[in-house]
Parts: sequence; C-alpha cells; structure tokens
Amino acid sequence: MPVNLRGRSLLTLKDFAPNEIRYLLDLSRDYKNLKRAGIFPQRLKNKSIALIFEKPSTRTRCAFVVACCDEGAHPEYLGKNDIQMGKKESIPDTARVLGRMFDGIEFRGFDQAVVEGLAKWSGVPVWNGLTDDDHPTQALADLLTIEEHLGGVKGKKLVYVGDGRNNVANALLIAAMKMGMHFTIGAPESLFTTPALQDWAHKVAQETGAVLELEKDPHKAVKNADAIYTDVWVSMGEEDKPGIKERIESLRPYQVNAKLMAATGKSSTIFLHCLPAHHTNGVHDMEVTEDVFESSASKVFDEAENRLHTIKAVMVATLT
Repeated sequence: MPVNLRGRSLLTLKDFAPNEIRYLLDLSRDYKNLKRAGIFPQRLKNKSIALIFEKPSTRTRCAFVVACCDEGAHPEYLGKNDIQMGKKESIPDTARVLGRMFDGIEFRGFDQAVVEGLAKWSGVPVWNGLTDDDHPTQALADLLTIEEHLGGVKGKKLVYVGDGRNNVANALLIAAMKMGMHFTIGAPESLFTTPALQDWAHKVAQETGAVLELEKDPHKAVKNADAIYTDVWVSMGEEDKPGIKERIESLRPYQVNAKLMAATGKSSTIFLHCLPAHHTNGVHDMEVTEDVFESSASKVFDEAENRLHTIKAVMVATLT
C-alpha cells in the first residue's frame, strides 16, 4: 500500500507505523544521494517554515535551515525572545497565527505538551525538533546511520548506556520497537526508562519482533551489541538541578571506553552519539573517552550529517 504522509505532524515516532518509518528512511537515502549528485528538485519552493527554538541547537537548527534552502523554502528562525508564545500569548493563539502564515512549524524546547498544542491548533504539519520527552528526528538519523553501516536495522542489537530516561533514550526505544530491533538500556536501575514506556514497548514488540532489555551491568548490557549509543549525562536545562553530582557518579561505570567496546565481543560494533559530547579542553572525557570518540568505530559525524537528510525527508513527505 502506498504511503502518504501529507499533512501529518511528527511529534513522536509512536504515531508512525513501521512501513511509514521505512518510507521516511528510504526517502532520506534518496535525498542524500540527490544532494551529493548536486541535484536539488526544489520540492518546497514558495513555502515558508517557522523554526521555534526555546533551546539552543547546532545540528537541529542547521539541518532544518539547510534542508529548507536545498528545497526552495524560506526558513524563519524564532528564538525564545522573538515571539510571545507562553508569555503574553497562549500556545493556541500563537499556533493559529503561525498556521495562517507558515506552511510548517518546527519546535525545539522543553515541554512535549507545547509541540502537541502547536500541532492541534496550527492547522499545518508540526515537527518535534526535541522536547524533554522525545527526539524523533534524531532517532530517524540514527536508524539511517545504522542501516548505512550495518546493512539494516531489523534484528540488530542497539545498546544505549547512560541515563535511560532521557529524551534520546526514549526516542531510540520507540524507534527500535517499531523497527524490530533488540534494544538494551544499560543504566542504574534508578535511571531505567519509565514503566509506562516499558509497557508500551512490550506491546509493540509483540507485533514487530523487537526485544527490550534493561540491564544494570554495563558489560553484560553491551555483549553482542551491533551499536553502542550514549549521550551526555546531564541534559540541557538540568545543569543546576539537585542531585546532578550524584547522577554523574552513578553513571561513571557506564562510560563508553575501550574496555566497554571490547566487552561486545565483536570487532564490527559501531559507536553513536547524538552530540554534543562532553569534553574538557577539547578532550572527550565523561560519557565517552577520546580514543573511542575518534576511533574508526565512531560514526557520530555520519549520524550528524544524517539529521539533514532525514529532516528533509520528513518535511517533503508531510508538505507535498
């Protein structure tokens, strides 16, 4: 059955069927090849895209801007001090104004309810560029990167080590369950994903053949891993919250270093990170060590580039 995503919002990959995710990945690969060949079909010509950013960004902002320009659209950056949303003006009112002027809206910020409100009230496709709960455009780029280096995603073992409750871990879990992967979270039990998300995952896994595993021992978690993934131990906006020092100490055994990579028992395991990675004086030294980050196993910059191609696919698929 042909896939038609016109008019759809991307708030979470929970809302997308496996064949729809497959369609976006295939489209992303096609658009990546076209760009490398210097072919720009301008499929979004004369469209305008609002880019709302409550949180700063390198990859998300640049990917949306370049994707818009490649396809002939006009991107309008709206920082937290540029509009009245959530201050003098309500989310529904802002959404209805922007929906009258723009063809699509990207939101990167804190509350998942905000991106949901924009989608409910704007009347145009809305894309989640990151919230505290989810990061679906990142997960699509991760899936594409895994496919490129491992030949596919179904049945592959993806291990996330670190804070298993954060937005990237949530997005990866959702994507892995939808696509029939073996997804393992290696973390202290206090940092396992929520029971509600675990329950959702087990239900989806019954349909797709996916596996969800939670493991406190990091070396057991990564055994036979095809890909090891990590993220910063302190997410954006959490720096001053109570208990951060204790969290960092609890995660030190989960650092991705040469010993942990060797514990997979496979020489083909790749390393992934959504970036930015923590560093001191230019040396990566917290959730991942410099030797792993700069190794041939590291595919982090392929992954970063793929944000552009997958975001372009999402915009074109939902706007045309």
